[in-house]
Amino acid sequence: MTAEAGGSELRGIGARLRAARENRGLTLLQAAERLHLDVRIVQALEDEDFTALGADVYVRGHLRRYAEVVGESPAQLQQLYSETRHAPRPDLTRIPRGEPEKTSSRLLLPALLLVVGFALAGLLWWLLTLPGEKAHPLPADRTPAAAPAAPTSAGGSAAPPSSSPVAARPGTGPQARLDLTFSAGSWVEISDGEGRRLLHGLIEGGSTRTLMGSAPLLVVLGNAPAVTLRLNGQPVLPGTLVRRDGSAHLLIDAAGRVSAAAPRLAHGD
Repeated sequence: MTAEAGGSELRGIGARLRAARENRGLTLLQAAERLHLDVRIVQALEDEDFTALGADVYVRGHLRRYAEVVGESPAQLQQLYSETRHAPRPDLTRIPRGEPEKTSSRLLLPALLLVVGFALAGLLWWLLTLPGEKAHPLPADRTPAAAPAAPTSAGGSAAPPSSSPVAARPGTGPQARLDLTFSAGSWVEISDGEGRRLLHGLIEGGSTRTLMGSAPLLVVLGNAPAVTLRLNGQPVLPGTLVRRDGSAHLLIDAAGRVSAAAPRLAHGD
């Protein structure tokens, strides 16, 4: 465990990370390059500005990776983070509240009665008009227009009516099976080629999911290094498509080829 110059134990997460980084002779920029993260994320970890890092699963992932790079204990930092998150909050029920003004109480009852009166009047009007208008007979001097005669063929017989062609429904891509294995928690959102959302939400580490959908599949991962993908039994490798913050927006076709998905499509817009 890292100690300060005076010998006292460093208890803060940020202080321990900063001391471990400096002991290894690394600058913020060098640490960020080793982690493949933006230097602002590394600075936020050392400042313990965890709200700037997003969801809890992202904070834990960044803490674990940073601790491994600088030689700190990931388990101890995770425990410190859990204690920080569950620190007791002030009891808001003990905050004194002023008594409501009597004027507001006097005005509330007339306003409520007025609203109820309007609602009853509207209901009564709807019940009286529900049967609808009665049908009026046509004037005696007006008769319905005759239907146009069907066209006749050359032999004089009526030709059968022609039917307009019906537009064919566009075909869908082949069905594909996608298996996901999570070594750590990750946000995931997956849609198929028909626009159906197959999976959406935060999945815990140690979980597996199997999905069926029409190719191509649109896959959004918040913690891509923690997710293993297999399409129809074959591994899918995002490679350089994983972003510096660990997320990935992928488009996987029926053959298992991976390409980057546009950000607009990646959120299902």
